[in-house]
Amino acid sequence: MRPSAIRLLNILVPVKRAVDYAVKIRVNPQQTGIDANVKHSMNPFDEIAVEEAVRLREKLSAKVKSITALTIGPAKSADTLRTALAMGADSGVHVEIPESSSSPEPLAVAKTIRAIIERKNKDAKSEEDKVDLVILGKQAIDDDLGVTGQMLAGLLGWSQATFASKVEIDTDKKEALVVREIDGGAEEIKCRLPLVVTTDLRLNEPRYASLPNIMKAKKKPVEKLTPVDLGLDYTPQLETLRVAEPPKRVGGGKVATVDELLAKLKDAGFEAVKA
Repeated sequence: MRPSAIRLLNILVPVKRAVDYAVKIRVNPQQTGIDANVKHSMNPFDEIAVEEAVRLREKLSAKVKSITALTIGPAKSADTLRTALAMGADSGVHVEIPESSSSPEPLAVAKTIRAIIERKNKDAKSEEDKVDLVILGKQAIDDDLGVTGQMLAGLLGWSQATFASKVEIDTDKKEALVVREIDGGAEEIKCRLPLVVTTDLRLNEPRYASLPNIMKAKKKPVEKLTPVDLGLDYTPQLETLRVAEPPKRVGGGKVATVDELLAKLKDAGFEAVKA
């Protein structure tokens, strides 16, 4: 256990390069995945995560020591990392993989984040330099799996607060008050730090990076690593057999009377059941 005297927060925010939310998805001719030759941007839920980290620093002032953005992906993912830096992150870590490689599965991503945290905490000069909080999107809009945060909390043995729509941190008590989106309402929970938080849509509205901040982001430090550097293997555990577009919807028809409706239902193979 860390001593209770620690008062500073170090936040890690994983971000993913994904197909832009406004792009119409197309399946590639080989039916092995989607056409990647389209516009990409930061996963929207990760944008919310970066924004929340920056807002926590604005709210808590000097109690947030650092915000580090992390991305896993090909060389093009550096643009996503620079976007996070322009929004307010202090530094970045890029775990680079070949352009031809498939996106790592959630468990591999969770293990990578854990490895980065362990690496940072091992190199920390004091307890105040260790990572206390991970904020990431609840899901990526390309695979919609939504399990990375939960896996990460399990691997680390940390508290977790998923689908967050409100986050308040008390650094003195080393506690977080989180409001979660649940079916039919909201749930308020209190968690001990260190903590993994996954963001929901209602948490905040991400800011646009200003031109001066975009220019400053080019000078912020970015550490480049590979899976081998972290002792990780990204070999997929799942095999995609085929990717296909959903069948086109067939238009409906109108009927003038109830009898006509019953006749059409009967022709379609539906039989009336007496009460």
